[in-house]
Amino acid sequence: MRIADHVHQSLNNLWKKKLRTFLTAAGVVIGIAALFSMLAFGKGMQKNVLDRFVRLELFRYITVFGPSEGPRGPRARRFRDHQSPPTAPPLTDERLAEIANIPGVEAVFPEVRFPAVVRHEEAERFCLVQELSPEIVASGLVAFRTGGPYTHDDPNAVIVSDSLLRDLGFTDPEAAVGKPLTVATIRVDAGLLNPLNIATALTGAALPFGQEEHTFTIAGVAERMGIGMGMVRSDVLIPAGTAARMKTVSVTHLSDLFKSTDLSGAYSAAAIRLTSTTHLDSVKAVLREWGYGTFALADEVDQIETAFLLMDMFLAAIGMIALLVASLGIVNTMVMATLERYREIGIMKAVGARNSDVRRIFFFESGAIGLLGGLFGVLFGWLASLLINDIVNYYLAAKGVSRTNYFTFPLWLWLASIIFAIAVSLAAGVYPAIRAAKTDPIKALRHD
Repeated sequence: MRIADHVHQSLNNLWKKKLRTFLTAAGVVIGIAALFSMLAFGKGMQKNVLDRFVRLELFRYITVFGPSEGPRGPRARRFRDHQSPPTAPPLTDERLAEIANIPGVEAVFPEVRFPAVVRHEEAERFCLVQELSPEIVASGLVAFRTGGPYTHDDPNAVIVSDSLLRDLGFTDPEAAVGKPLTVATIRVDAGLLNPLNIATALTGAALPFGQEEHTFTIAGVAERMGIGMGMVRSDVLIPAGTAARMKTVSVTHLSDLFKSTDLSGAYSAAAIRLTSTTHLDSVKAVLREWGYGTFALADEVDQIETAFLLMDMFLAAIGMIALLVASLGIVNTMVMATLERYREIGIMKAVGARNSDVRRIFFFESGAIGLLGGLFGVLFGWLASLLINDIVNYYLAAKGVSRTNYFTFPLWLWLASIIFAIAVSLAAGVYPAIRAAKTDPIKALRHD
């Protein structure tokens, strides 16, 4: 028999049992749609995260640490590898100026943050405030939604994130520019944290904590600021000169409160912005020669991709459950077809059909079910994903979140899903095809 004869007879047999063929293919459609949507969601999340890193140019940043004992304990070993030893030179302004002269370095700024309570009228929120010079703010590091950077002539100006504004009750970022903002800082008397003075502090005679309020004016509203090392991580930015006049406690490292070494005028960490990611290794090499530990998000790309790979495997496993059920339906359909066409198979073999011809007919039938299920499955999964994406964005739009595509559909995913549907269907048709090929023509012809 020719291939065309196999295809024609297979499709003809499926058409005779339209309802059963439809129900069997529907199982494959649901399984492939679930698998397709799950993987599209995983790839969409990965694309959104990596694109955000690229858009914020986070791979162009290196965090360099000042001298530190680093965290202790077996779980801290990986983080401790990035820390600078206690013998490393302090990160002073003079040292930062030297780092800025390293080829490939575009800008250097200290990572100085402190906790504060931010208030506007009756609304308030606890957040981190970061010191950043006007030159760094104006260099393009901060992406503004409205307003602009502060200058040396604006000692009471601040920049806030749009997410903070929403928490404070602002619905229009433009309306927030020029509005007053109260920043209540937390100060700590490090001397009272000495173990010898803890008993005194506990009696209430001299508590180590205090609070100071400062009034600022909102100069600009920035897009949501990210998390992680080597970038702006806070919801409020203030000029470094203004911060120097405020009593605050740095939270770059909690160990800063208990340092026995006098490192006044030195920073615990600094962020380095590179002119290009091609200078990443050379700049890190120079910093290591100077005795500093570093951290770069670009070094963690493999870890990020591994995490997304595990997530993809988990999502694929969920989709595979539905496809496994569908494959059992294919086995049941093909076995029933073998029993119903027992006499027909006997006649085919009696007139010269070989075992391979019978097997091919059943393989083509199961393959056709897989092809139809795969084609309609990816189409149904695509439409369902678009609908879910619109519903989620509609819900989040009411909360001020910009529209995001949570699913992505690369060409390989479409092709792989269809091919996988065919492969699963063919695998499910192996047993029925072998069983049909082993039919004894004599017994089949005698079968009533």
